[in-house]
Amino acid sequence: MNKAQPAVVAVDGGNSKADVALVARDGRLLGASHGPTISHQEVGIETGMSRLRALVARAAGSDSPPRAGLGVFCLAGADFAADVRLLTKGIQALGLAGESVVLNDSFAALRAGTDRPWGVAIICGRGVNAAALAPDARSARLAGVGEYSGDWGGGRSVGVAGLAAAVRAEDGRGPRTSLETIVPAHFHVSRPASLTRALYDGRIPDDRLDELSPVVFAAATAGDRVARAIVSRLADEIAAMATALIRRLRLAGRDVEVVLAGGVFRTEDIRFYDRIDLGIRRVAPDARLVRLKVPPVLGAALLGLDRLHDGTTPRAVDARIRGALKSWADLRA
Repeated sequence: MNKAQPAVVAVDGGNSKADVALVARDGRLLGASHGPTISHQEVGIETGMSRLRALVARAAGSDSPPRAGLGVFCLAGADFAADVRLLTKGIQALGLAGESVVLNDSFAALRAGTDRPWGVAIICGRGVNAAALAPDARSARLAGVGEYSGDWGGGRSVGVAGLAAAVRAEDGRGPRTSLETIVPAHFHVSRPASLTRALYDGRIPDDRLDELSPVVFAAATAGDRVARAIVSRLADEIAAMATALIRRLRLAGRDVEVVLAGGVFRTEDIRFYDRIDLGIRRVAPDARLVRLKVPPVLGAALLGLDRLHDGTTPRAVDARIRGALKSWADLRA
């Protein structure tokens, strides 16, 4: 265990997982940990804060968490001012840092994915969200609260669509598709109807539908037209999110970088990325997709280091923490 006091406690908390990094002012990684979601929307504020405290302590290799000078907490569910107030109050009560900054997790992805202080970030994990910064520091976000804010996308939406396609193929309401076989097989049941009943009875937890996203992508890659239509719909939704933010911040004429972060973007489906790229380039011809290859907690760490270094993290410091967190993530993969 490294006994040095961290300058920054950096946290990236999504809807399905959370990462913590303890970082020195010079960019050394003093400790890191990975664990289940701390989202107050998923598990409640008390459980979320208890998990956060434990993750910070684990990163330090201690029974109790250290106190950093600055904490940057980039969290799913930090959607509205009331959410930020609730989360800030809970975090401050833990005493993890002298100063605490609570942001939406999309800003961690953006900072991790580009060396510029501006751009667009799209999160596509269990759900979807997006944020953007302009060169003059103007910002824009989508509400990102699911169906209430007109959202469709993420592993959950793709999984549910895959199940629906399988059921409709079986009962005659939709076209035949390989999903009719491979979706129930993923859960070791024989038919879509059997899977539906198992979900209804609670024998298979509803949140496991997220697991079907890679199944749908695999079917699309193998040539299944129904699965391809689901994947194409997701690509169009992602492009629509990005272009909405680009228009709002008047970035259409700039070479804006669009950072793609979240578990769904682990897919290597080239047609999926090509469709996103084409949709964005119709609005911003010089835009460039950037698939995030480092853990988003890096962005939280860099946002903290930026504040400690008068707005810009020195290159050597950036390279040190970037390399350390990439190595940590690679070892965990």
